[in-house]
Amino acid sequence: MPNIDLKLDNLDKLFPKKFTPQQVASAKTEFLKELSFAMHKFYGGKMMSIPKAPVYGFNWFNLWYTPGVSKISTQIRKDNRNSFTLTNRANNVLVLSDSTRVLGDGDCTPPGGLGVMEGKAFLLKYLGGVDASAICVDSKDKTGKNNPEKIIDFVKMCAPSYGAVNLEDISQPNCYRVLDELRQTCQIPVWHDDAQGTACVTLAGLINALHLAGKNIKKIKLVMLGAGASNTTIARLIIKAGANPKNIIIFDSKGALHKKRKDIQKDKRFYPKWDLCKITNTKCVEHIESAVEGADVLIALSRPGPDVVKPGWIKLMADKPIVFACANPVPEIYPYAAKKAGAFIVATGRGDFANQINNTIGFPGILKGTLLVGAKKITDEMAISASYAIAQTARQRGIKPNNIVPLMTEWKVFANTAKAVGLTAIKQGLAQKKLSGSAIYKKAYDDIKLARKTFHLLMDKGIIKKPPVKLIKQVLSKVINKIK
Repeated sequence: MPNIDLKLDNLDKLFPKKFTPQQVASAKTEFLKELSFAMHKFYGGKMMSIPKAPVYGFNWFNLWYTPGVSKISTQIRKDNRNSFTLTNRANNVLVLSDSTRVLGDGDCTPPGGLGVMEGKAFLLKYLGGVDASAICVDSKDKTGKNNPEKIIDFVKMCAPSYGAVNLEDISQPNCYRVLDELRQTCQIPVWHDDAQGTACVTLAGLINALHLAGKNIKKIKLVMLGAGASNTTIARLIIKAGANPKNIIIFDSKGALHKKRKDIQKDKRFYPKWDLCKITNTKCVEHIESAVEGADVLIALSRPGPDVVKPGWIKLMADKPIVFACANPVPEIYPYAAKKAGAFIVATGRGDFANQINNTIGFPGILKGTLLVGAKKITDEMAISASYAIAQTARQRGIKPNNIVPLMTEWKVFANTAKAVGLTAIKQGLAQKKLSGSAIYKKAYDDIKLARKTFHLLMDKGIIKKPPVKLIKQVLSKVINKIK
């Protein structure tokens, strides 16, 4: 059994050398799942609440609560905008889901999404210096169907307590209705991270991948596998960033999207897909083999693999093909298989492979920038500015085919993203606070630094306990024996 470094930086070294690439990939997936289960059980979840104000003596309780806090209530009553300066509202995000499409696991029942929502809150705090509440709601109506109106009503009722809303893991088509209605009616920004966040980071990765391949976004041929909330939003952002929609072919579970897909046209709930049917795949290509022939880029966000994307498709693509296989927890094709088939750049949604294209690189900085300037909404232009900030951050330290976007540990990317998003919101007239770029960057940087310092102080003092190495070894042994 190898020595266990708690950083867990190189998972490949944990497994026997005789394991094939397929076995190592499977073992890493299984190890991360089993270790996650063991660690969540050990810690009882991963989030807690701690005050940010002091207590020096008895009367400080009376200051933070009654009778002193009465002054706060009346001042907010006079002007509700005071809630952003007299409470934590300006740095507090509601992370909300009905758990109907949790990662690649589908409907996990309302409480089944709590682990993911707590994870989102964890990342917002550590990477963005943003506080968040993880909430999972039951969206079923009396008939037993998931009703988007229940989510909409709930968010509207909760909105006065938060600075922004992060929607997550809501199945389509309900996610479209929920996002669009809340963006129009709420006075705070509402963000669907599965769609907008994933799209933002995917565009960032594509910008740098095309740069390395020497290709122009305006001229590329692009094939997309999957037409859910993520890929439809990715397509929209890529088109807004300059791609020609006529050169984009998108596939859903029933075939290619095009203007002859009357099934999509008739179902008004899937209007984002129909919008794309009208402008993409103008030649009405039907088959995936014909679509990928000569394609520069393949972006898959469909269903977990590893055999969803075929190596033969990659062999049909143009010179220096770019493949993003981002299904979780298992990509549509493993990177080693895509590379063997000739892929120039391969990205997945996982951090244990090179080139993680995951919304975690985007949403902490995007929401931080939005909150810092008090933006009323998050537009596509704000998301695209974030994409370029992410891409540029990676270029400043150097990019190569197996390293096209920043890692989550390169935490300055979040301050850079916050700055880009905040400035774009100001330019669009959506910000309540007009701050300079340097002021946005400094505040984001300082808040993130404080959050990280707090985490590590709690770890150093033993308030956050070290996980037992013995337990990690037990999990590893169990996985190795299972894969054998």
